[in-house]
Amino acid sequence: QVQLVESGGGLVQAGGSLRLSCAASGRTFSSYNMGWFRQAPGKERELVAAILRTGGSTYYADSVKGRFTISRDNAKNTIYLQMNSLKPEDTANYYCAASRLLRIATMKTEYDYWGQGTQVTVSS
Repeated sequence: QVQLVESGGGLVQAGGSLRLSCAASGRTFSSYNMGWFRQAPGKERELVAAILRTGGSTYYADSVKGRFTISRDNAKNTIYLQMNSLKPEDTANYYCAASRLLRIATMKTEYDYWGQGTQVTVSS
């Protein structure tokens, strides 16, 4: 079992940056592929970025390519989401999730463990 705790959310002006962190419990963190999702009020939860267990491969939604960077530090059981050039439409609750699939998971049903989320609000 993996427990995930997100941090780093907050209020930022458009064009600003935030760095989200997700700390995982357990000694098998490096065996999970990880993802960052977000959910805005009234909208479906969507995948923002994902990273392979080794960190050797990543995936980004088109809406964040070139602005967000996902990374992981397996020694610290932590993944990160660096968010630059933030836009008001990036406002959402951001969740990290862990998947046991052998490939990068792109659907929320492919993730087995979820954090509680951290709110990101971008003002215009």
